[in-house]
Amino acid sequence: MKYKSTRGDVNGLGFSDALLMGLASDNGLLIPEEIPDVSNALAEYRTLDFIGLAQALMPLFIDDIDRATLDRLVSESYATFAHDEVIGWRQLDNIAVMELFHGPTLAFKDIALQLLGKLFQHVLSERGERLNILGATSGDTGSAAIAGVRGQDNVDIFILFPEGRISPLQELQMTTVPDANVHCIGVQGSFDDCQRLMKTVFSDAAYKAKYSLGAVNSVNWARILAQIVYYAYASLRYPDGARFSVPTGNFGNVFAAYIAQHMGFPIRQLLVATNDNDILARFFATGTYARGDVHQTLSPAMDIQVASNFERFLYYHFDEDSARLRRFMEEFAQHGEASVGSPPAPSLLNAMAIGRHETLAAMDSVQAKYGYTLDPHTAVGYAAAQKGGLEDAVVVATAHPAKFPDAVSEATGEQPTHPTLEALVNQPTRKDDLAADLDAVKAYVALRATTQG
Repeated sequence: MKYKSTRGDVNGLGFSDALLMGLASDNGLLIPEEIPDVSNALAEYRTLDFIGLAQALMPLFIDDIDRATLDRLVSESYATFAHDEVIGWRQLDNIAVMELFHGPTLAFKDIALQLLGKLFQHVLSERGERLNILGATSGDTGSAAIAGVRGQDNVDIFILFPEGRISPLQELQMTTVPDANVHCIGVQGSFDDCQRLMKTVFSDAAYKAKYSLGAVNSVNWARILAQIVYYAYASLRYPDGARFSVPTGNFGNVFAAYIAQHMGFPIRQLLVATNDNDILARFFATGTYARGDVHQTLSPAMDIQVASNFERFLYYHFDEDSARLRRFMEEFAQHGEASVGSPPAPSLLNAMAIGRHETLAAMDSVQAKYGYTLDPHTAVGYAAAQKGGLEDAVVVATAHPAKFPDAVSEATGEQPTHPTLEALVNQPTRKDDLAADLDAVKAYVALRATTQG
């Protein structure tokens, strides 16, 4: 399997090169040159547990790591998860909740980033190289990425987060990590500012090469690859086709489901559930992708107005026409909006925005009726499924409710806890504060990055 860029100037990369490149050198996003068709293997896949399915699917996309080593890396990645089957399942009458928060940082991103950390460690060790990871987080990516690479001697990690705009517990999950290879940076701005800074740094090819920069955000294809597995696994419970309601900010999570469907897994509908930061809901309603103001909400990991993974979807929507995609992205960068004309047909993908009142109401009603606690992001997905009439939907539960105690308390009067989070309180913290300034970020990384040799 080889990889290419959505923007057309990079192709023929092996998986390991794509892993380390992260963002393509032409500023596009890397994708496989072909999407494998697994429709004839579904009966066999139904006999596998989660790890077995991951071990079956990974070699379809990774052919430059030998099978035995790859199987071991996959198995090791999920050894610390608190659930025997890695993911949990809770049926609430006709709606199912797929729990993706049983990893070390209690968020769905652990499923991808535990594997990504193992892959980085293996590839860098094989090559005798090191990497400086630069990432931006709206809440959960940062702590999950740190957990995946902390203490590694061939990786330093730099995480940008919007100061004051993630939950206090999310911040503690990053800033209490004592390992010397971890660098947490509170940016005076929004997550979109953090993401813009990260992408602009990566677009400086000379700087990226000098400091051996790599990515852990969902711009890295390996993140999407790992997330495909849980959609594949869940869909096999529904021979006639699963319908997923996915809380969505950066579009990476739901894009993994989109790829799983194109591989032949039984998925018949994807609902993109957003909060008041509704750029995606507006796009699927109108065909226009238009930046808006970033609103602080109860679901901060989704407080995003520019969804970095959306470019991958647009590439396929444009029938893999890189020139058309490039024009669209240039227009959006210049004017803050761009249009595809008519909105995409809603046969597979549609979208819905859920406001604060609806989020709180969903959390309250589920607690009262089922004694089950939703975090505010999952509540957005649950409310969207009900509002959209997806009566047999699978709602993707992206985080443990204890990460958002204030929102849960406001909605239900309950105060969720988790021993992993309780242990963070009163621990020493380390972080640095920076303005949302490109030169400041570059200088910070340059001073602390470890370069080759």
